[in-house]
Amino acid sequence: MRIATWNVNSITARLPRLLAWLESTGTDVLCIQETKCTAEQFPTDELRELGYESVVNATGRWNGVALLSKVGLEDVVTGLPGGPEYEGLQEPRAISATCGPVRVWSVYVPNGREVAHEHYAYKLRWLEALKGAVAEDAAGGRPFAVLGDYNIAPTDDDVWDIAVFDGATHVTAPERAALAGLREAGLGDVVPRPLKYDHPFTYWDYRQLCFPKNKGMRIDLVYGNKAFADAVKDSYVDREERKGKGASDHAPVVVDLDV
Repeated sequence: MRIATWNVNSITARLPRLLAWLESTGTDVLCIQETKCTAEQFPTDELRELGYESVVNATGRWNGVALLSKVGLEDVVTGLPGGPEYEGLQEPRAISATCGPVRVWSVYVPNGREVAHEHYAYKLRWLEALKGAVAEDAAGGRPFAVLGDYNIAPTDDDVWDIAVFDGATHVTAPERAALAGLREAGLGDVVPRPLKYDHPFTYWDYRQLCFPKNKGMRIDLVYGNKAFADAVKDSYVDREERKGKGASDHAPVVVDLDV
C-alpha cells in the first residue's frame, strides 16, 4: 500500500501535475494540504475518473485539506475535534478517515508567522489539541498516521542553515516540544530518504533559487504509531516533482507499507 502527503499550494494550479503524478506513482492514499479552494471547487470528478474517492475540508482561503483514496474512505472526521479558533473561525486544517487497513489524518498546521504574533500562540494551541485528538487512534492496534505540512523542522539538520532561522518560527523550542508531545501520544517520526543530497528536505522557497541551491526544510512529516512504523518498507521524498514549471514549493513524501 502506498500512502503519500503533499502540500500542493493550490489544487487548481497544480491539478494537471497532480493527476499525472497519481497515475504514474500508483498511490493508494494521498493526504493533501493547502487546497486553496472551496469544497465546491474541489476536482472530485477528475479524481473519480482515476479511481479515487475524495473528502475535503476547505473554504477557499489560504488553507484547506483533503484525502484521496482508492481503498475506501470510512469514518470520516472533518476538522480538528476540540481545536482552537483563529479570528473567530475554526480553520479547515484537518481531516481524517479510515482507508482500508490504515487510518490517516491529513493536517495543515498553522504557520505561526512570527514568534510574537498571535498566530504563533494559535499554532501551539492547535498542536496541543491535535495531540489530544489523535491519542485514541495512536493507541489502537491498527496502523495509524498523521501526515501533512507541520510547519516545523524537527531538528537543526532539517533546515539548510540553522543560523538563518535564528529567532524565527518553525525551529523554536516550544514548536519542537509540541512534536515531542505527539511522540508522547505514541507517534514517531517516519523519516524518508532523500532522492538527492544528504537530507530529505520537503520544502524549498520559490525565491532566491532556493531549490537549485538546495536551501530547503523538512517540514512535511509523517507521524505514525508502532503498527504503522512496523509496516513501513520504504519512504522517500519525491524531489523530482518539485522540478519544472508549475511545481508546488513542496515535494510529496511517499510511504510504502506492507499491510
